[in-house]
Amino acid sequence: MNKVYISGVGMIPFAKPGAGSPYHEMGAQAARRALDDAGLSYDLVEQAYAGYVYGDSTSGQKALYAVGMTGIPIVNVNNNCSTGSTALFLGRQAIASGAAECVLVLGFEQMSPGALGSVFTDRPTPFHDFDAVTDRLVGMPGIPLALRYFGGAGLAHMDKYGTPLAAFARIRAKASRHAVNNPLALFRKEVSTQDVLDAPEIWPGVMTRLMACPPTCGAAAALLVSEEFAKRHGLRRDVHIAAQAMTTDRRGTFDSGDMMRLVGYDMSRAAAQKVYEQSGLGPEDLDVVELHDCFAHNELITYEALGLCPEGGADKFILEGDNTYGGRVVTNPSGGLLSKGHPLGATGLAQCYELTHQLRGSADARQVAGARVALQHNLGLGGACVVTMYRNG
Repeated sequence: MNKVYISGVGMIPFAKPGAGSPYHEMGAQAARRALDDAGLSYDLVEQAYAGYVYGDSTSGQKALYAVGMTGIPIVNVNNNCSTGSTALFLGRQAIASGAAECVLVLGFEQMSPGALGSVFTDRPTPFHDFDAVTDRLVGMPGIPLALRYFGGAGLAHMDKYGTPLAAFARIRAKASRHAVNNPLALFRKEVSTQDVLDAPEIWPGVMTRLMACPPTCGAAAALLVSEEFAKRHGLRRDVHIAAQAMTTDRRGTFDSGDMMRLVGYDMSRAAAQKVYEQSGLGPEDLDVVELHDCFAHNELITYEALGLCPEGGADKFILEGDNTYGGRVVTNPSGGLLSKGHPLGATGLAQCYELTHQLRGSADARQVAGARVALQHNLGLGGACVVTMYRNG
């Protein structure tokens, strides 16, 4: 298998719905930034993978035709919130297998205000089984679907381990402290743990408004190349993908009677274990992690799924500051989805952008000192989880 390098990354500032450019302009801008970062022209790109969730077919072509019309394969990808990382997974496979030497991976999203919902209401929803389990375990049918799923998972962790609501609030406060130093983040105002607890409740005793990520518009991109291609064209080879795995649901998602497993705990754990085995590295080797904090509750659960702390140990992990600068592993230095924003198709590539800069040592005020090993976790219900290990050198 060929070694896969990240030779260029690009990202535009994330914005609230209606405050930015349309999807194709955002996508083209992010793609150009990745190419410029690499110092490569588009006519040398052999394949492209474009990820988005809310858009018509061939939206990837609409975005990339503005960058160049070279006749290359452009594959459109939709895998819910893990769309960007799924596109990255496909692009990496193309390079690793030798099918291509230079691939552009792009993610973008033009979202509408408000909670996520179904677009096609004249056919069965792919979330039918998820809803049936959630109805049985937590009820709350009047709450938007994503909030029910992840709030229910957080409630399950609270019931099982005695986790206090303040643990989720501390995660959100940490995200805001990190985002202060990210000029591309949507929310850059620092909030305290008490501010998060005092925010309006959207599920009494389980979640406040500040514990949920906002609908966001944005785009990000990465240029993947083989080692030989990088050498021929004088491209940088300081960051590579050391391992990657993608998982989907098993029967336990629905049969376990556990909301944490319903929202992807098993997928996350399995993908992480595969990546640790492939790379020969473990959670103790990680310097920095970008993980899928669509809700503060999911960040807490994911600490345990990725092995950053023992099962039931997330509250202690947070209280001791092991999830931030000066602790054991810095999680979401970008501000994460909670503060940076969550444009579904772009999220996985935005995580790649952040970790690439961390491993280059070019993350400015967000820089994790001496970062050499990084992990990315991107989750989409329905479901798919992609975990990626990056190394510098």
